[in-house]
Amino acid sequence: MTSQRLARRSLQTRLALAYAAGFYAAGVLVLVLVAVPLAGIDAATPVGRPSASTIIESGPGIRLPQLLTGSAVALILLIPVALALGWFVSDRFLRPLRAITATARTISTGSLHRRLDLGEPMDELTELGRTLDDLFARLQASFDSQRHFVANASHELRTPLAGQRTLLEVAVADPDADTDSLRSACQEALALNGDQERLVQALLALATSERGVTRWDTLDLAHIAEGVLASRRRQATERGIDLAEHLAPAVTAGDPRLIESLVANLVDNAIRHNHPDGHVKVTTQTSGTQVTLTVTNSGPVVPGDDLQRLCRPFQKLASDRHDRGDGYGLGLAIVNAVTQAHRATLTAGARPEGGLSITVRFTQASRP
Repeated sequence: MTSQRLARRSLQTRLALAYAAGFYAAGVLVLVLVAVPLAGIDAATPVGRPSASTIIESGPGIRLPQLLTGSAVALILLIPVALALGWFVSDRFLRPLRAITATARTISTGSLHRRLDLGEPMDELTELGRTLDDLFARLQASFDSQRHFVANASHELRTPLAGQRTLLEVAVADPDADTDSLRSACQEALALNGDQERLVQALLALATSERGVTRWDTLDLAHIAEGVLASRRRQATERGIDLAEHLAPAVTAGDPRLIESLVANLVDNAIRHNHPDGHVKVTTQTSGTQVTLTVTNSGPVVPGDDLQRLCRPFQKLASDRHDRGDGYGLGLAIVNAVTQAHRATLTAGARPEGGLSITVRFTQASRP
């Protein structure tokens, strides 16, 4: 704290000296501009012989020694005046900076929800404050994402880990266990382990999406959607679901890996939450300055009140909430996180006949 105060006072001292030097230089310039002409007039008048054009007055006038003495006294008196003015002006200019420092120190101790909010007038310090507010907002989002990841991982992994441990303990404690029973226990443990691995991958995808975009490349939504659909056709055929596509060029900018994750989760959800002989349609198109990706699927009727809830982590429909085979409730949360990271717009609507229609709108060839 002492070093910070010394550094702050040192900055104010330097500014005060700089301002004082400016004031002093201005005073010296004024004295020079006044004294030099007067000294020239006095020197041009012959000693003992008054000028013919001299106007005789009652006063004795100002002679060169008096002028020089007065100027020297004025310059000496100007030093403390210039220092006082410099200190006052520097203090006024540093006052907003002190407020920024105090608020930033409070935020750094853990109050990440606070902001500077400098407001008017618009100047360089206000611009600095807004930049810091954006930085604090990103830091808060990053810390919130980390906390959510830890909380979600600990909550979701606790049950399968406990089940796996119980399964192995029962198998080991059974004195009559034979090779077949132990092999069966190991296979169940491996299945639980695979389930945990998929859950961790989904959590990592969510955390990566919430972290934000780290690279911006030009990409075509149609090309990405085509690749995702090609890798899901076998799964859709096994479930008896028809995959349809209408992929027009839709060029935008963003992180290709996150965009692919967005498309994959939308298609996976559309296939998973569907019914036999259902359908999934993926459309990409360009409209004005926007490019859109739309995934429409048949399936169970989704209440309109559940749409906003489904975009949060581990939220599932009541019909499949306890069925792990229908996913972890992270698909739309990942889609929502990727959408926000790209400053895009997510629109979800429930179809009256069942299923969802989800549209993501990106800015054409957008850059941050």
